[in-house]
Amino acid sequence: MAGKPLLEIKNLRKSYGSHEVLKGITFDIPKGQIVGLLGPNGCGKSSMIKSIVGLINDYEGEILINGQAPGVESKKVVAYLPEKNYLPPWMTPKSAINYMADFYKNFDQEKALNMAQTFELNMKQKLKTMSKGQQEKLHLILVMCRKADLYVLDEPLGGVDVVARDFILETILKNHAENSTILLSTHLIYDIERILDRVIMIKGGTLAVNTQVEKIRENNSTVENLFREVFSNVW
Repeated sequence: MAGKPLLEIKNLRKSYGSHEVLKGITFDIPKGQIVGLLGPNGCGKSSMIKSIVGLINDYEGEILINGQAPGVESKKVVAYLPEKNYLPPWMTPKSAINYMADFYKNFDQEKALNMAQTFELNMKQKLKTMSKGQQEKLHLILVMCRKADLYVLDEPLGGVDVVARDFILETILKNHAENSTILLSTHLIYDIERILDRVIMIKGGTLAVNTQVEKIRENNSTVENLFREVFSNVW
């Protein structure tokens, strides 16, 4: 018998005033999968992600992570990479790594220091003087060096060149905890298709697709082609 899903979303609804951005979405994700969360801007992806990681709590419906609603306990097992930089400009790689080690018991400080050396980061350089690529590397280290059950990555490939995208994907693949799940939101479908086990597509606040990538390939298609079919009338 299959184990209990790591992430369960049941009839999730979220509104901003009279505008409903999530319209009763239901799905679950098992442990050990890499899942692409796909959809155009304004479809509700960001609201869903922020609800999962506990930044939004005025939603309707239910979100369960290891059987628990988002909160203090779930944050211990969820590692979140937001789309935008969240570190203060005065921080250095050294101070950021020390901060994470103090804050999270599941943060592997030794691994983070080794990765920073491999990535050739200047441990004393302030964030505000680092290039975007260097900042991306630091943020990746801080997230992927946690031994989490669920990694939620919001547009981790945004704003970087093709070479950097490959580097980021390889870093994610090699460093997430064993049997953990990755929920990855992105617009760059072609770049991530090869690493995905499942895709979830959100269209107009509703669940349009929830399927295994293998089934898409069995139909002689690709995730990118399916995305184009589903959203052909959106633009």
